[in-house]
Order: sequence, then structure tokens, then C-alpha cells
Amino acid sequence: MSRLFCFGLGYCAAELSRRLLAQGWSIAGTTSHPDKLRGLKAQGFTPFLFDGTSAPADIAEALKSTTHVLLSIPPDAESDPALRYFGDAIAASSSITWIGYFSTVGVYGDAHGNWVDETTEPNPGTTRGQRRLQAETGWINLARKSGKSLVIYRLPGIYGPGRSAIDQLKAGTARRIFKPGQFTNRIHVADIATAVEASMNLAPGTHIFNVTDDMPAPPQDVIEYGAELLGVPCPPATDPTDEALSAAARSFYIENKKVSNARMKTELGVRLAYPTYIEGLKAIAGLAP
Repeated sequence: MSRLFCFGLGYCAAELSRRLLAQGWSIAGTTSHPDKLRGLKAQGFTPFLFDGTSAPADIAEALKSTTHVLLSIPPDAESDPALRYFGDAIAASSSITWIGYFSTVGVYGDAHGNWVDETTEPNPGTTRGQRRLQAETGWINLARKSGKSLVIYRLPGIYGPGRSAIDQLKAGTARRIFKPGQFTNRIHVADIATAVEASMNLAPGTHIFNVTDDMPAPPQDVIEYGAELLGVPCPPATDPTDEALSAAARSFYIENKKVSNARMKTELGVRLAYPTYIEGLKAIAGLAP
């Protein structure tokens, strides 16, 4: 039986895990929130607590029978917690053949609105991007030494049911942030799961894919389109330097790029269910054909 262990059974990992569970996979993974254990168990997953500060013995035991490991925990100021506490166990495992790592397109840094692809030299300009690139390097070294297959997924802004412009507009929390010439990239959570599924049998070695949709777009366009779909007023334009925005939110506007997904579609044969935010928001709003 194929057994997936997810370090971080969150929004994206759970989307993939539900698909694999229906195909007969065994799914286990971690959460740092004790109150989420029951909900994860109710979905058919085997949950473990992991807060990134120690190496629980029950996780080490579970990894002994794992075949695939997916990493979606963000690195902290020190390093990637999963790599720090379980890297040696993963490397030494004879059953684990595949490692997947959710990274970010933030590793490319600022391209001044130009296109980037997987051949573009990473040059992260934010702390978040720098930490992700360091974590990528750590897992690449582990895969090289252990002979396992490593797939790095560089992800842009993630949206889907419950986490979208539609949901923000309904809740009254949407902000239409306007910066001239700014492009951002996004991907629907279902399409992330599709890309991961398509890459779970790749040969040993490191494989890197930008998992993003077909149409980088100005962020204000996404909010405007969502408002149009719902028939509600569009929020007023907000400057990205607005002090009402969190530092994390403002940091997304420091860098400007368009991210190519050509390698994902060519090498993995992925067909996106939501090739642009137009199809994605329509589906979330219940207006898709």
C-alpha cells in the first residue's frame, strides 16, 4: 500500500490527501493545533502533533512505513522543521522513495514585471523567499545523498473554496490593492493537487515545477471581477503602502513578476481545471457551467 505522510496537513495537503485516500492510499500527517486532531481523524487521516520544536517518537515510527513524504510546513528562522528533526530518518528510510516540497515563486525575487521560469536564477528579496530557498537547498542535498525522488513545487498565491476573492467580498474583508504595472500569480488548490498527483512517480533526482495558472494578472483585477460576479460594490483602491495592511500583505507587492507554467504542462501533462482566475472564481461563486 502507498502511504503518504504530510508534514503540515493543511489546506493544500488535505486537498491532495482526500483524493489519494479515495484511491486506497493511507494518509497520515501533522498539525500544530490539538483542536484539529479530531477533524483530521474524521476525514480518514492519521494525525500527529508537531510544533517544530522537537522530534516526537510517534512520527519517527510512522515514517518507518511511509512511502511518500509531502512537506508543506514553512521554514522558521532556523531552518525547515521537518528537515531539522526528521531529515536523517527520511534519508535513511528504505521505504520512502518520493519527497514533495511546497516552496514559493518568491524564490525568484523581483523580475520587474518580466517572465520567469524554472531556469531563472533564484534571487529572493524577502526573508520569506530566502528561507524557502534555503529549505529547497537542504532537501536537494538530502535527495542527492539518499537517491530519492524530490519534487519542488514553486507556488504563487493559493486560492479555492473558502479562501478566495469571492469569500473575502462576501465577508467584507476584501481589499482592492492597486500598484501600477503590478502582476501577481495564483493557482487554485485543486490544480495544485492535480500537479502533485502527476509527479508522484518521477525518477530519482530533483525536479522543479512552477505550479501556477496561465494568466498572471494585476491583483485589483481579481477583486473587481469577483465583485462583478457577486453584483456587489467593488472596494475602493488601496495603496500597498497603506499602514492598515499587514507587513506580510505589503511584502507581496515588493516583487513583480509573471511566472511561466510551461514546464509543468509539458513534462507532467497537467491540464488545469482553472487556467485563470476567471474560471476559478466562477466555480467558487457557483456560476460555472
